[in-house]
Amino acid sequence: MPNRKITVIGAGAVGSATAFALALKNIANEIVIVDINEEKARGEALDIHQGTPLYSEPVNVYAGTYASAEGSDIVVITSGVGRKPGQTRLDLVNTNVAILKTIIPQITKVCPDATYVIVANPVDILTYVFCKLSGIPEDRVIGSGTLLDTARLRARIAEYLSISQKNVHAYVFGEHGETSFVPWSIAEISTIGIEDYKEMIRLKNGIMVDLDYDEIDKYMRSSGAKIIKRKGCTNYAISVSVCAICECLFGGVNAVATVATMLHGEYGLDDVCLSLPVLLGNGKVQGRILPRLTEEEHAKLLHSGAALKEIIAQLDI
Repeated sequence: MPNRKITVIGAGAVGSATAFALALKNIANEIVIVDINEEKARGEALDIHQGTPLYSEPVNVYAGTYASAEGSDIVVITSGVGRKPGQTRLDLVNTNVAILKTIIPQITKVCPDATYVIVANPVDILTYVFCKLSGIPEDRVIGSGTLLDTARLRARIAEYLSISQKNVHAYVFGEHGETSFVPWSIAEISTIGIEDYKEMIRLKNGIMVDLDYDEIDKYMRSSGAKIIKRKGCTNYAISVSVCAICECLFGGVNAVATVATMLHGEYGLDDVCLSLPVLLGNGKVQGRILPRLTEEEHAKLLHSGAALKEIIAQLDI
């Protein structure tokens, strides 16, 4: 493997799980963990590092400073705080925007040629802020967006149909949040439109059940909150999502992922970051796939963009 270096900024639950997943999946052979709490970063890095002799391929995992990130191919930013009781969504936005604004000049100074993957929430807003303030070309700034939502959606559909998740081609568009939506008109099971699956699929055993779109949508939306209520955070699935993005970026051919990027006229949206199917490869955004949407789906996408712009208008950037 050619030398691949990834820096993960933030050693919290998401950052540490991401560094571990990147190492375990052998996506990079050098992984740096940077956190304002240097002792925490050292502890996480040492814990991951001590398992590496048992990995299939060697990987060097260590804690460092921003200077240690020099030469990184990809920088993953997970730093931020979770929403506290009584805190408004806008309060959370302002807090995490302030944190990002302290990170940007320090990391871009040493990694001007890296591709940046924004994971901290609200991810669409922070991706937008990074695009505006960093000076990094927009095709090298990617938010994790609705990739995790899309994975949750596909997992639930696959459960209904008792089929491999890899054969479910459905997506979540828009904001990673309240205004996201599923464009059911383009969802497919293998090559079959999802609305026709009962007529086209024949099982030797069992029956094909009806898809409850409302229940599937609710499952996708509520999964994060349920996990947080039970264990205090979500970290494993999002870390796998980040790995998927990094694998796409290191790939030599374009791969599709629903991630957040800056839009310039797509579907009538401009100067806002939200998720659509994006072609990733060779270290950057290579293009987008713009499927035909129904009028209702198009309206939902515009609504999602408007909701994000309303928050952006209140920021001091």
